[in-house]
Amino acid sequence: MTTAQTTNSAHAGLRGPDVRSDCCVHVTPADSGGVTVTFKSKVESMYGDATRAFVAEATVAMGLAHARIEIEDAGALPFVILARLETALRRLGQNVGDGYWPDASPASQYETTRERFRRSRLYLPGNAPKFMPSAGLHGPDAVILDLEDSVAPTEKDAARILVRNALRVLDFKGAERMVRINQGEMGLTDLDFVAAHNVHLILIPKVESPEQVREVDQRIQETQSRAACFSPRDSSGTDSLPENGKIAQAKACGSGERTIFLMPIIESALGAIRAYEIATASPNIVALTIGLEDYTADIGAARTAEGRESFWARSQVVNAARAAGVAPIDTVFSDVADMEGLRASVIEAKSLGFEGKGCIHPRQIQTIHQAFAPTPDELDKAKRIVEAFEQARSKGLSVVSLGTKMIDPPVVKRAQRIVKLAAAMGTD
Repeated sequence: MTTAQTTNSAHAGLRGPDVRSDCCVHVTPADSGGVTVTFKSKVESMYGDATRAFVAEATVAMGLAHARIEIEDAGALPFVILARLETALRRLGQNVGDGYWPDASPASQYETTRERFRRSRLYLPGNAPKFMPSAGLHGPDAVILDLEDSVAPTEKDAARILVRNALRVLDFKGAERMVRINQGEMGLTDLDFVAAHNVHLILIPKVESPEQVREVDQRIQETQSRAACFSPRDSSGTDSLPENGKIAQAKACGSGERTIFLMPIIESALGAIRAYEIATASPNIVALTIGLEDYTADIGAARTAEGRESFWARSQVVNAARAAGVAPIDTVFSDVADMEGLRASVIEAKSLGFEGKGCIHPRQIQTIHQAFAPTPDELDKAKRIVEAFEQARSKGLSVVSLGTKMIDPPVVKRAQRIVKLAAAMGTD
C-alpha cells in the first residue's frame, strides 16, 4: 500500500506483508493531550520506548504539540521513520520549516574529489529505503539516490526527505554520493532538500541547454548559503529550537559551502547536438553522460543491442566531454541477467572512449569494473610511457619520447590514469 491522506489526518510510507525496512506513519492532530505514539512492530519490546520518544520529540520540534501518531513498522531504521513522519506532517499542511534533520553520522561525512574513478554508479530508487543501507557493501564507485524516473509522481515529496536523511546518516563505504534530481522546477526544489547535506554530485536529467546547468549551479549555491546548523538543546538542557522547527547536530551540518559536482545527462537529439556547450556550462561539471532510453525515443528509433542507432550520439558525448576536460560516462545496460552482454557492452563503451557505465543491479558492478580494467598490453605500454615521462622530467626535458615516438601530454595523462587504475584494482 502506498501513501494516502484525508482531511483531518495524513500518512506516509509503506505497509503490508511484503514490505521490509520501511514503515507507515499515520498522524491525526488533536486539540490537547500532547503527542501519543502507538508503535506496532515485531521489535516493539526492544525499540518501542525509544521510538515513541524520538518520534514525539520530532513531532513537537516540527511544531505539532498535540497529535495521535500510529506507526506500523517493518524493520525501518530511525532515519526512515523520521522521514515518513516529516512527510506525513507536510501532507497534513503542518509548517515544519526545514524539517527535522537526524544527527549526521561521522561515517557519512567523507568527501570526494574531481579526479576519481567513476566506472560504476548504482541507481537506488529514492523512495525505497530497503536498498540503501547495504548499497556501499557491493563496492560501486558511486551510488545514485534517484528522485526522478524510479519514483512515482505521488511519492516525489516523500523521496526527497528520505534521500536527505539517508545522506546524513548512511555510510556508503567510500562510494561517491550522487543524487539524480527531477527536471525543471521540481528538480530545483529537490536541491532545496539535499544540497546542504553532504551530497557529492548532482545528476541533471534531460539537459538540452547550458542554462539548465547554470540554474542548478545557482540553486545549489543559494541553498548552501541559507543552510545553518542548530544545536537541539542549549547548555541548560532546555529546548532551544528555531521557530521554523529545523533541528540538526551543530558539529555536522552536511555540505556547507563545499563544492558539489555536476553530471549533466544527454537524453535527446537537441542535447546531443549541444553536448559541448552543456559540458562547458559550469566549472563544477566533472562528467557528461547519456541516457539512451529517452534518446532513442526522441529520434524515433528502437534501442538495439548493437547500438547503431545511438553511435553518433554516444560519440558526440565522448568528444564533447574530452574537449571540455571532463569524463565521458556511458548509459546503463538494462538486462541484469545477461552478464556476457554487459561485458561486451562495457568493452565496446571503453573502445569508444567512455570511462564508466550505469548500473541498475549490484550484480553488474564487478563485471563493469573488470571490463574497464586495463589489459596486460595496455598496462605494459602505460608503464613504459609513465617511466619515459618521469625520466624526461628528472632530466629537465620538456619533450617526452618512447623509442622513436614523441609522447604528447594527453597520452601521458591517460597512461598515468591506467597505471593508477591498475594499482587501485590490485592488478599492477
